[in-house]
Amino acid sequence: MRTETKLSHMSPVTEGNLDAAGLKFAIVVARFNSFITDRLLAGALDALKRSGATADAIEIVKVPGAWELPLTAKTLIATKRYAAIIALGAVIRGDTPHFDHVANQTSNGLAAVSLESNIPVAFGVLTTNTVEQAIDRAGGKSGNKGFDAAMTAIEMADLLRRLGK
Repeated sequence: MRTETKLSHMSPVTEGNLDAAGLKFAIVVARFNSFITDRLLAGALDALKRSGATADAIEIVKVPGAWELPLTAKTLIATKRYAAIIALGAVIRGDTPHFDHVANQTSNGLAAVSLESNIPVAFGVLTTNTVEQAIDRAGGKSGNKGFDAAMTAIEMADLLRRLGK
């Protein structure tokens, strides 16, 4: 089923809807910085439930840290059970270059897994300079990036379904 909308002077546009009913999702969440990632997880679950996902259509997998997110996402995708994966973590800059390595490899790894599998992997990994910035993005004044990542996963799963994937 392909829903198209016409703009006055443009070609048909196909886009995903924010309807999670009938779709299965896996949420991979890092335990490191759990005071942040627990908030991201709550936001993601809220978005999924508000969009029609049932509790039995959501699997939560906890991993030690952000570094482990790509491998776990790849492993979950290989089961062929999920329409999308939601990756949640928090990498907060410290005094060493460790932040750069973890943030870069996590984002590159998640992008590669998604492209190789043709399954959406929504990026809900905070990469912030301070704890305060992380708190702001995990339900504070800047919203909840876990909620945003789940909404992206829903829309992309529906879009790929509409495109015949």
